[in-house]
Amino acid sequence: MTDYRKAWPAILLVGPSGCGKTPLGDLLEAKGMGGMCFRHFDFGKILRESVGKGSGLLTDGERIVVREVLERGALLEDEHFPIAGKLLAGFIDEAGKGSDSVIVLNGLPRHIGQAMAIEGTARVRAVVSLDCAADIAWERVNTNAGGDRHGRGDDTMEQVRYRFRIFRQRTAPLLEYYRRCGVPLVSLDVKKETTAGDMLALLEARYPLG
Repeated sequence: MTDYRKAWPAILLVGPSGCGKTPLGDLLEAKGMGGMCFRHFDFGKILRESVGKGSGLLTDGERIVVREVLERGALLEDEHFPIAGKLLAGFIDEAGKGSDSVIVLNGLPRHIGQAMAIEGTARVRAVVSLDCAADIAWERVNTNAGGDRHGRGDDTMEQVRYRFRIFRQRTAPLLEYYRRCGVPLVSLDVKKETTAGDMLALLEARYPLG
C-alpha cells in the first residue's frame, strides 16, 4: 500500500457543482500541462461507482454510509474520513506505479478537516479556484455545459442550490486555509460558455510551475 511518509504531489480543483472541475480534470489527464503528467482523482465519480460494487476497497458498511451521504447531497464528515482516505490511497497506489504524475484532486478535500487529514497522502502544491456564480452554475448543470452530467439524478435545481450553499459554507474556506499554508492560488473565472479547453489555456498561462 501507499507509503504515507511520502505525500504525493497534487493540485486541488475548488469550485461549486457545475463549474467544470471534472471536464478540466479529465483534460489535464489527457493532455498534461507544462511538461507535467496528471492523473485525475474524481472523488464524486469514485464514490458513486463504489456504491454499486459488491467488492473492492470498501466494506458493505462503508458503502451504506456512502449511499446515505450521496442521497442527502452531504459531505463525508471527519468521522468517516477513513472511507475517503482508503479510496485516495487506492487511487494513488494504482496511478503512481512507475509514474511521476501529479494528482488532480477533484472533490476531496471538501472541507478543512479533510484537508488536514490528507496531508500525509497528497501534498497540495497549487489550488485552482473555478469561480462561478450560483445562477451560472445552475445554467451549466441544466445545459450540461461540461458534458459530464449524463445520468446524474441529483441535478435538480433544489439539489444544485443546496450543494452551492454547502460549498460556500464548508468548501470555500479551503482557499484561505491553503493561502495561510503558503500554497499558490490560481483563480479562473467561469462563465456559462466557458469550456474545459478555455480553462486549461488560462491555467497554463497562470500556473506556478516548479
